[in-house]
Amino acid sequence: MKIAVVGATGMVGQVMLKVLEERNLPITELIPVASERSVGKKITFKGQEYAIVSMQEAIDRKPEIALFSAGGETSKQFAPKFAEAGTTVIDNSSAWRMEVDKKLVVPEINANVLTKEDKIIANPNCSTIQLVMVLAPLNKKYDIRRVIVSTYQSVTGTGKDAVDQLNAEIKGENPQMVYPYQIFKNALPHCDVFADDDYTKEEIKLMKEPKKIMGDDTFSLTATAVRVPVQGGHSESVNIEFENEFDLQEVRQILSETPGVIVLDDVQNKVYPMPLEAEGKDEVFVGRIRRDLSQPKTLNLWIVADNLRKGAATNAVQIAEYLVANELV
Repeated sequence: MKIAVVGATGMVGQVMLKVLEERNLPITELIPVASERSVGKKITFKGQEYAIVSMQEAIDRKPEIALFSAGGETSKQFAPKFAEAGTTVIDNSSAWRMEVDKKLVVPEINANVLTKEDKIIANPNCSTIQLVMVLAPLNKKYDIRRVIVSTYQSVTGTGKDAVDQLNAEIKGENPQMVYPYQIFKNALPHCDVFADDDYTKEEIKLMKEPKKIMGDDTFSLTATAVRVPVQGGHSESVNIEFENEFDLQEVRQILSETPGVIVLDDVQNKVYPMPLEAEGKDEVFVGRIRRDLSQPKTLNLWIVADNLRKGAATNAVQIAEYLVANELV
């Protein structure tokens, strides 16, 4: 089982390597891939040194699986070349997510859509993953009519340079600016670039991807995405209007029984999800579960997850695990 990690030196790529070390994929050979300037540099994986190789060398070595986290342009250019060589690509960029013939997968929800013929599989947006982990089981039971989500997103979602900007600002230094404004002591209602309709690309992903993953386009969804000076993970305030009436205790039970979801909802004892405690964990945490008192059949809740792990690396590795376990590679 040869596995390539494309973008191995990046923030998500490094977490992919860490997750691969922690989990049980039967890897016989690791092929780390990065930009030309990184070729020949060494990384350590499970106590062994591996040299970073070029994209073409990785393609020539024909890995069974390639985990991509190198940006959309790189994925568009090279994922098809890996696929032509027989490799199954699991891509973390937005390049393939909304392509009609590409599967968009969160394993706990829709891994069953995967087949041997799927050679390029899309990993969803980090904010989408944690959202659908909660929406999907509730939709099955109560039938969602409308969702309003506001995100509070970690600087790690932008990458290492954004973390460096925040840390420099905390120290009172003049950083290399990644964001258009200071992020320390601030909140930027600006994740990704603005489209013609004044929504950002991040908001558009949140509005489109859940429907594809859940296989349901009968509900509506709107989003506002905000960048906050946090490193541990993304948080989401979510308002869900259902077609059917719900019971709060049943909602908590459904979510408690959902694989990969942990309910932290005891406000009397100040128990609720926070990015500080989600960092480094693979689960999606949900709390502040309560009725919307302004209208019937409507629920408010708060979702937190480590955007580099379940929001990116872990979800991709879980897809790989499913492919191997079901002999689809």
